[in-house]
Amino acid sequence: MNTCCRRLPTAGAAVVEEPPSRRAPRAGRGAGSWPGRHARHARLGRGGCRHPRTDHWTLAQGGSRGRTTDARVVGVRSCVGKSLGRVRFLFALPPWGHGRRVAWGHGLPQPPSGVASPIAGRAASPTVARSCGCSTLPRLNSEKSNTCGNNVARRIIGGGAPAARPEIRPDRSADRRIEAAAVRRVRVDEGSDGQRLDNFLVKLLKGVPKAHVYRVIRSGEVRVNKGRAGADTRLASGDEVRIPPVRMAANDERPAAPAREFPIVHEDEQLIAIDKPAGVAVHGGSGVSSGVIEQLRQARPEARFLELVHRLDKETSGLLLIAKKRSALVALQDQLRRRDGAVVKTYAALVAGRWPANRKVIDVALHKYLTGDGERRVRAVQADHAEGRRSITLVGIAQAWDGYTLLDVTIKTGRTHQIRVHLTHAGHPIVGDEKYGDFALNKALARGDAVPGCRFERMFLHAARLRVIHPVTGLSLELEAPLPAECEALMHALARQHPPSA
Repeated sequence: MNTCCRRLPTAGAAVVEEPPSRRAPRAGRGAGSWPGRHARHARLGRGGCRHPRTDHWTLAQGGSRGRTTDARVVGVRSCVGKSLGRVRFLFALPPWGHGRRVAWGHGLPQPPSGVASPIAGRAASPTVARSCGCSTLPRLNSEKSNTCGNNVARRIIGGGAPAARPEIRPDRSADRRIEAAAVRRVRVDEGSDGQRLDNFLVKLLKGVPKAHVYRVIRSGEVRVNKGRAGADTRLASGDEVRIPPVRMAANDERPAAPAREFPIVHEDEQLIAIDKPAGVAVHGGSGVSSGVIEQLRQARPEARFLELVHRLDKETSGLLLIAKKRSALVALQDQLRRRDGAVVKTYAALVAGRWPANRKVIDVALHKYLTGDGERRVRAVQADHAEGRRSITLVGIAQAWDGYTLLDVTIKTGRTHQIRVHLTHAGHPIVGDEKYGDFALNKALARGDAVPGCRFERMFLHAARLRVIHPVTGLSLELEAPLPAECEALMHALARQHPPSA
């Protein structure tokens, strides 16, 4: 049957009755539903004739999102899982008009107000709509076509808005309980005399992130003797520190650091010198639950004061100083800052290649920056670089083999990653350095291919010797830590393969 479409008198509808010659719908498929096609699937266009399939016809009512108010009903197409036009709607014959015999192209009277579409109930099975790859709920307030799915939906023919989906809230049972503290005024005792303000607050405000501590300092909420103070302000005994209300963890659910003692090189009433193994951070931080200082505090609960005097990289082994009193910490850190020769730190470093004998001083500025992933990096820059900091390293040859050199490295300035970056900049990276080294060589050493009979899987940088002035006696204190066993084994393997020279 060929039928031409007629212009709709309104944005209302045109109805075509199912031809009586057609057999009734199969049982179980719903009224007007036939295999491979769907009676509720209509396409609206701006005109033109089509030869529609006459298996079933139903009411097509154009909504406000139609292309024009005089949209034409082009026809009913077979239901397939793809777009059948610019705009695609699903409609159903309202109950009040179901079964009425009307002539092709005649408009039905306007439905009574409040008559809802069968879609509003459960009569229209969502399974059928899903099988057609479309939805009965077109999207509103969107610049996209209604064929793209539904966003904010309403019923097409009568009815109210769809029932709101239940709000799914994340399970916060594991969140730590937070309690707010009141403003406090703390008097600095003798044990905190000379301590930086930021370190004083970090120690006092257990469970508060360091970022939050620095934020309240910058905002001026922390006051020292009723005046503003910076993070590097040195406190004196008797100072009054105003601490604003901060959010503190009521119960810290982080596991406690394991108690651990480290090899002791020297210990007295003022300080401890330990031989830190490689692979252990000096303190906890991002991605590190605990370090040397936290583990040592757990092992010595009776100690009233334990603080790091300086730092070593996680991959570096060797001498590390820890102060047992506030006065010792201040005195030792003052020596490190002065750089007047009172403190001498010497490292043992094995580098790739033959180090030139005439290269004894490296004076190259360094610039510290963060990568896109938030990783801390350092690079060598020109002396006139705006953010470069002058860095000086003294280098001496301790032993040499074919392809490797053991160096005695003394730093005059204590920049981050100074030795590692300076030696790499000179063309001789440290063996095993995973950040600045020769990655191919590192893999060969780890497999045991570079030096037959020896596998080496760490960075060969060891804080071997340290000289400081004792904070109480004023005498020179010289400390030494022997090379770790794995470093000694690599040197013996190199000596067997290549006899020492020069």
